[in-house]
Amino acid sequence: MHQTRKGNQWYFGMKAHIGVDQFSGLVHHVTCIAANVGDVTVTHELLHGNEDCVLGDSGYTGADSRPELQDAKAAFLTARKRGKVKAIKNARDRRQHERWERCKASMRAKVDTPSG
Repeated sequence: MHQTRKGNQWYFGMKAHIGVDQFSGLVHHVTCIAANVGDVTVTHELLHGNEDCVLGDSGYTGADSRPELQDAKAAFLTARKRGKVKAIKNARDRRQHERWERCKASMRAKVDTPSG
């Protein structure tokens, strides 16, 4: 366990990451890490190698470019950071990106129930 700070609030503890099958909802991998370790560093431990699609929140941004996942055949549909979407100047493009982010979030919500 370790401590970390977000803003002026301090947190102490651990984080649990789960790998869940999209169709059955069964958990196939669980990894626990200290609170100060980035989410993207354990992505490879949550995959079994037969995935078609990998869904994750914005903490997993950049997972597809990590060296341990270079040979992964899965499509990575991680959420974009909110600031990146808000920075899009063209309102039409921004709305299109927001709709795509909502679509990805609805797919992620189907497998979030084991932790909720």
